[in-house]
Amino acid sequence: MLADKDPYATIPVTDLARAKRFYGETLGFAVERDTEGGVMYRAGNGRFFVYPSGFRAGGHTQLSWVVPDIKAEVRELKAKGVAFEQYDNIPGLTMVDSVVQSGPDVWTAWFKDPDGNLLGLTQLG
Repeated sequence: MLADKDPYATIPVTDLARAKRFYGETLGFAVERDTEGGVMYRAGNGRFFVYPSGFRAGGHTQLSWVVPDIKAEVRELKAKGVAFEQYDNIPGLTMVDSVVQSGPDVWTAWFKDPDGNLLGLTQLG
């Protein structure tokens, strides 16, 4: 059934042109398909679709990327003007340079797109 099919995430935005600049220019994703209904981007072996919507972003992480060196990714994105979230009030977790160790061999960092969609980076040790 679906277990062998490729999924893709969907990201709602209020301003598609602004989102295209963020995902394309700031984050560096190439457009795979651009339609009136939204834009499909490829990320590694997966895809995500950014589309215009009147719905607001959820408070949870909408999309995450597994990266080999989270500290280097955070530095590179900060150099491009991306602001990372700071969660210093989570019991038992300490953020250092926008990165939190969330498990024995798991590190995570979060940032938002211009519409407030929460996006994440994860390094698995």
